[in-house]
Amino acid sequence: MGTLILVRHATTAASAGGRNLGQRTDPPLADAGRELAMRLGVTLVAELTELPHDNMRLLSSPALRCRQTAETIGNAVGIAADDIELADGLLELDYGAWDGLTGLEARAAHPERRAAWEADPWSTRCPEGESGEDVARRAFAVLDPVEAWLAADRARCAIVVAHNHVNRVRLCALFGWPMREYRDRLAQDPGGYSLVGFGAEAPVIRRVNAAAG
Repeated sequence: MGTLILVRHATTAASAGGRNLGQRTDPPLADAGRELAMRLGVTLVAELTELPHDNMRLLSSPALRCRQTAETIGNAVGIAADDIELADGLLELDYGAWDGLTGLEARAAHPERRAAWEADPWSTRCPEGESGEDVARRAFAVLDPVEAWLAADRARCAIVVAHNHVNRVRLCALFGWPMREYRDRLAQDPGGYSLVGFGAEAPVIRRVNAAAG
């Protein structure tokens, strides 16, 4: 079966500081993030030695932090930067008025909305922003065709570099869990990756949020 490697971008100053980073700004990886991306590239090369991968694709959110992570992975696995497929649908949740805030700051600014969002981030939108369902609508439009492509040939592999909410809503759907629970049931650390096989009757989830070596 073909394999999806779903990656969260490496560390930024915002992620290191526990701040929401959505679509309103586009910072680069932190120094630690660049180092993490290099380790991740080495780790994925090791993973690929165990996987059929005669036909590979590398896709990325257009956000700078994802592109830098994807380019570093590409250097490791032999995919040129010009061959990385950028997809707007893979962009992070638009946090709206909460962009740049910590969870505590967002709670202080909009206590009722934040409580509703924490209880059901799937259906509740961030102020002036998106819900998890909004993210899934655009991200799944990118990921569904990729997964169908993988399912057609076991020697295919796709590495997708995206974001915290994008990855969690996709994994939650693949597990078949209630979508409103995607933030409670799943974590996606910077530089973490998941392996999912396609081609059987149901997806085979082999790794979730694995760490770079």
